[in-house]
Amino acid sequence: MTSTSRFAPSDPQLRDLELRRQQIQQALQDCRAGTLALFQAVDSTTFCQQIHPEFSPIGWHLGHIAFTEGLWILEHCAGQAPLLPQYRRLFAADGLPKAERCNLPNLADTYTYLDTVTTQVLQYLKVAPLDSQERLWHWLLQHESQHCETISFLLQLQRWTAELKPSSRLDQPQQHSDSSDFEEMVCIPAGAFQQGNDSLDAIDNERPVHSVDLATYWIDRYPVTNGQYRKFIAAGGYQNPHWWSESGWQWRQANGITQPLYWPNDPAWAAHPVCGVSCYEAEAYARFVQKRLPTEAEWEKAASWHPQKQQRQTYPWGEVFPSAESGIGRCNHDHLEGQTTLVDAYPKGQSFYGCYDMLGNVWEWTASWFDGYDGFEFYPYRGYSQVYFDGQHRVLRGGSWVTRPWGLRCAFRNWYEPGTRQILAGFRCVRDAEPPAA
Repeated sequence: MTSTSRFAPSDPQLRDLELRRQQIQQALQDCRAGTLALFQAVDSTTFCQQIHPEFSPIGWHLGHIAFTEGLWILEHCAGQAPLLPQYRRLFAADGLPKAERCNLPNLADTYTYLDTVTTQVLQYLKVAPLDSQERLWHWLLQHESQHCETISFLLQLQRWTAELKPSSRLDQPQQHSDSSDFEEMVCIPAGAFQQGNDSLDAIDNERPVHSVDLATYWIDRYPVTNGQYRKFIAAGGYQNPHWWSESGWQWRQANGITQPLYWPNDPAWAAHPVCGVSCYEAEAYARFVQKRLPTEAEWEKAASWHPQKQQRQTYPWGEVFPSAESGIGRCNHDHLEGQTTLVDAYPKGQSFYGCYDMLGNVWEWTASWFDGYDGFEFYPYRGYSQVYFDGQHRVLRGGSWVTRPWGLRCAFRNWYEPGTRQILAGFRCVRDAEPPAA
């Protein structure tokens, strides 16, 4: 008998508890390795620079990850005094305005802070009462993953800005012979489905699972491509108010918008998803092609529902966790490709209905305003999601090519103001029940 089996707990419940601890520790370590990898080529200027006026410096996000772990695990759960209390005002979400977060400790000192907190957090995990705390540990994974996405977005924005030419914002793209191949739509039959997610790793705004009844509709099999969107630009779509909502046209005129912010003016990108478009631009394009944006319920049903089993799936392909190591090749996420890919590059990732890229590649705008579902309960604090239930934010779904696997689910909800032009955001369209034109 090996030493491992000799000292393994004999009680099945204890064995299960130890397995859960090990799984959480491994996930935290895997997530942290990916976080630190983002900083490998970061210099001291970039670390402290406010790259975008609406976001904190990337170095602040790293310190905030450490602060949040210490706050919730060491202070709230373990009852310990704050570690390095001099960092509290700097790294707390409600401490300093974003523009005043540039005076940061250097990268080495921030690493030390992060390592000091994490060492004690993992030590506490060995005795943590998981039956009452496990959801919080999963929330920390979500929290770090979301800040990784912000860091990745800012680094990508800096890279694009430095090059001063959108067409070279990434490496050589994969190419496809004919972007017209991506005009196809699929039919989603009428009926009820289960929206949302109640699992331990679901964040508060995904809960509770509830039934939604939808009429028949058609949805694009693929996200809208650069090749498709180019037709809108060429037809004078940015000059014709007919395609725009009133608020969208006011926004376009006020900002002098004539194309997507990160527009790759190169046919080689024709079969990649368009990105850097606001919700207003997505709506205008949809009207131009006699379609509309999906509601988030329509989007989620097409992504997650399995009508033969009459059940929702965590991922379009089922329940297999997205992982680079597994080699399953189901979606473009977690920097696997380092850029967007062809919209048909992942056939193994199709939903039951045959939709591609429902997870990964680019976030997708919906027509829905961000709000809590009936029965919403905030977690772990009121301001985490609820402060954005203000009628000013639209829901985006699906994740992007930088989204970490812990934040990648059909039920996961992102949100931005409709005028935001995010480099990781695109869209797909829907049409009501009548068959699409040939």
